[in-house]
Amino acid sequence: MSGADIAHRDHVSQLYRTHYLWLHARLCRYLDSSSYAEDIAADTFAQLLSAPQGLVIREPRALLTTIARRLIFQLWRRRDVERAYLMSVQQQEPLHFPSPETLAQAIQALQMIDARLDGLPDKVRETFVLSRVNGLTYPEIAQQLGISRRSVSDYMVRALKRCAMHATAQPTYRPSITRESA
Repeated sequence: MSGADIAHRDHVSQLYRTHYLWLHARLCRYLDSSSYAEDIAADTFAQLLSAPQGLVIREPRALLTTIARRLIFQLWRRRDVERAYLMSVQQQEPLHFPSPETLAQAIQALQMIDARLDGLPDKVRETFVLSRVNGLTYPEIAQQLGISRRSVSDYMVRALKRCAMHATAQPTYRPSITRESA
């Protein structure tokens, strides 16, 4: 570990000691759970630790708040994806309900897709989820979102390109989703 690495780690460690309790208290006000607040606060400092060395932090609380806010949005998006999947599963015939393992694999795959779509506009992500998770057609999506069919097509192309870009950069996880009899 170089001297710059040690200095960076020590700087983040000092920020942690100085601002962790403040950040945790702030997050507790926004989240429904102290444990979620702890997780987000820890992830915030972990991201700060992996930030480029030499990063000049003039307003540490503003930076910590920004990082934490992004992590909260990611958490909420994951929850929305899980909820959407579970709702679609609940609408299936009760005799053919997937096993808990299949559900866990599907949720993990959806979370991976959500991470790949991170950074895209909300309408693009929502269009992708409505098409691929909820099974809506492009005209149905256009009507539900109040956009043109052409926009739906453009949004899907953007989302699929983003997924393809990540698929070539990382090994792809493909769960086998099959229905099992009760």
